[in-house]
Amino acid sequence: MKIKICIAGVGNWGKNHLKTALSILPAEDVFVYDSGKNSDDLIKLGALPQNILESFDHLLDNREINAVVVATPAETHYPVTKALLEAGKNVLVEKPMSLNSAEAEELTVLAERKNLKLMVGHVLLYHPAVRKMKEEIRGGRIGKLQYMYSNRLNLGTLRTEENILWSFAPHDVSIFQYLTESMPEKVTARGAVFLTNDIEDTTFTYLEYPENVHGHIFVSWLHPFKEQRLVVVGDAGMLVFDDTVKSEKLKFYKKGFRDNQGTFQKFDEDYTPVEFPEGQPLATEQKSFIENILNDTKPLTDGNHGVMVLKILEMAQQKLKENG
Repeated sequence: MKIKICIAGVGNWGKNHLKTALSILPAEDVFVYDSGKNSDDLIKLGALPQNILESFDHLLDNREINAVVVATPAETHYPVTKALLEAGKNVLVEKPMSLNSAEAEELTVLAERKNLKLMVGHVLLYHPAVRKMKEEIRGGRIGKLQYMYSNRLNLGTLRTEENILWSFAPHDVSIFQYLTESMPEKVTARGAVFLTNDIEDTTFTYLEYPENVHGHIFVSWLHPFKEQRLVVVGDAGMLVFDDTVKSEKLKFYKKGFRDNQGTFQKFDEDYTPVEFPEGQPLATEQKSFIENILNDTKPLTDGNHGVMVLKILEMAQQKLKENG
């Protein structure tokens, strides 16, 4: 089987998908569709003139194309993905895969029924540092997992169709699911609205997982500097991933407390950098999508994973409502 892929939507993030696809596949195997851009704009982004599709129907009807990356606005993800699956195409849809979990479950069932790959663009699960963290946790380096927190903060681009929870937090929820491999038993959240009515600009989400594992997620687009930090605490040490620094992005801290016959004693050593392989997460994500299709394997971020993330976001959104 030969993969011929179409990038549907080449806005701020979609154009990165197009650039990445062109670096992985021959240009003649990469198609583009975007209703809001003319041919000249798409050619400047690297698309071949003969591979620019004039309409969505042309995409659906093109039997050559067997894989599609959906990077259209979030509110269109469900109808666009559904139409593509019904047309027999494998789909990598950007997060969130839908605006509610019921629609996401419908898409997942549809993909399974038609034996197609449905993958969600939770790109940070393809970051080599996050994968290394998972490896370190599984290997027992930090001992028993106790607590996680993630800060995703910036003076960001404001959204009017979605709040900061739905814009930023899917990344962190997906990482928590990846690291814990379980659903939280309880989710609470609070937020604040400053700029646009009913659109939270900052939220704090607290998650309680089985076996006394806890986590919180702080997201905001009203912050004086960019911060993307993930901290994972165990009873034998701690891992810190900071994606905004140029070097030593992942560190291990041998810090904590030991129970010495009922008396807790602190241990506090300097950090050790943790090496991980180089790699561009988006390229790894797209390559995984292609390999899943060619080898008929299950995507790491499949529809079921996307549904879990959406259910957690819905639980958090409900708490935001209840807490005013």
